[in-house]
Amino acid sequence: MSLQCGIVGLPNVGKSTLFNAISSGKAQAANFPFCTIDPNVGIVTVPDDRLNKLAELVIPERILPTTIEFVDIAGLVKGASKGEGLGNQFLGNIREVDAIVHVVRCFDDPNVIHVDGSVNPVRDKEIIDTELQLKDLDSVIKKLQRSQKLIKSNDKEILKSIDVLEVYKKHLETGMSARTAPVSDDDKRFVEDIQLLTMKPVIYACNVDEKSVTTGNAYVEQLKTAVASENAQVIIISAAIEADIAQLESEEDRAVFLADMGLTESGLNKLTRAAYSLLDLYTYFTAGVQEVRAWTITKGMKAPQAAGVIHSDFERGFIRAEVIGYEDYIKYKTEAACREAGRLRLEGKEYIVQDGDVMHFRFNV
Repeated sequence: MSLQCGIVGLPNVGKSTLFNAISSGKAQAANFPFCTIDPNVGIVTVPDDRLNKLAELVIPERILPTTIEFVDIAGLVKGASKGEGLGNQFLGNIREVDAIVHVVRCFDDPNVIHVDGSVNPVRDKEIIDTELQLKDLDSVIKKLQRSQKLIKSNDKEILKSIDVLEVYKKHLETGMSARTAPVSDDDKRFVEDIQLLTMKPVIYACNVDEKSVTTGNAYVEQLKTAVASENAQVIIISAAIEADIAQLESEEDRAVFLADMGLTESGLNKLTRAAYSLLDLYTYFTAGVQEVRAWTITKGMKAPQAAGVIHSDFERGFIRAEVIGYEDYIKYKTEAACREAGRLRLEGKEYIVQDGDVMHFRFNV
C-alpha cells in the first residue's frame, strides 16, 4: 500500500526546506510566499533496522524497503477556502493525501519574514484549521442540500445521512475539525465521498532552531497545550539540521553529525514513526535469496489481505501463510533453523498479521 503525507503550513515556516532535506527534492526554498506553486512529490524509503538485520542473514540480491510519499503543498493563507492565494488548487492537493504533516514555525529569526508579522504557532495552526474547516463546511452543506431534495423518498439511508451531515455541519460551524465530531465509525461512511480535509490525521511538526531541537521551547509547549485534546502527533524537528544531514553522503557521517547535535535519530525517522503510529500501520517482511522486502499494512489486517498487498492474485487464491516472528528469525538465523525449532507456523485466513512477521504465502489461482 502506498502512503502519502502532505506537508502543509503557512508560507515561510520551513516546509520546502524540510521537504528538500528529507526527500532530496528540488522544491524552491525562498524567503517569500508561494515559492512552491505546484505540489512537489518526494518518495523516501522508510528506515527500518529490522530489514537490514534480515538482509545480513539472508544475503539477498536486493533489499527493498517500504516508502512514503511526501507532497510539498504550497503555503496556505487566510482566505484559501475562498480561493485566495491559489487556495482551491492547494486544498485540492491536500484532499488526496492519507495524513497531513502540519509544519509550524517555532523559532525566532528576524531574517525570515512571517506573513503575519510575528511568531505565534497557535495562531498559525488556527489559521490553517479555519481554512480547512471552512472548505469542509462548504462540502457538507452542498451534500446536505442534495440529500434534503430526496427526503420525500423516506429512504432510511437518506434520512440517516441527513442526521449525520447535520452533526458535522454544527461541529464545523463551532470551529472544530471533522475528525473530532461525535459520529460513530459506521456513520462516517456518509461523508466518505466528499473527502473532508479535517478528517485526515495530523502530525504537527514543530520547526525549531538548532539549540531547541532536543528539548523544545516555549513555542512548542504552547502548541502542545493547544492540540492536547486532538488525536494528533507532535514532533520537534529542525529543518535547518535536516538540510545539513541531507548534504552528508554516508550513514556513518550522518550518525556522527546527529551525535554531535545530541540527537539519536533524524527528523525523517521521527516523521515516519509518527505517521505509522497515527495511521495504525504495521510492517511485515518477505525474505528470500532474490530479495528481502518490507511491506506496509494496516494494523488488524488478516493474512489474505496482507498477501493482497503484494498482488491481488495472492489474496484471491490464498491457501495459507508460513509465518516466523521477527525475533525468532534473528535468534535462529535461517528459515530452516526456525522450522527445526518449531518456530515456523502455518496460519490460515483468520490469522491477524503482527508487526515484524516474516511471511511466505501459498496460493493457487
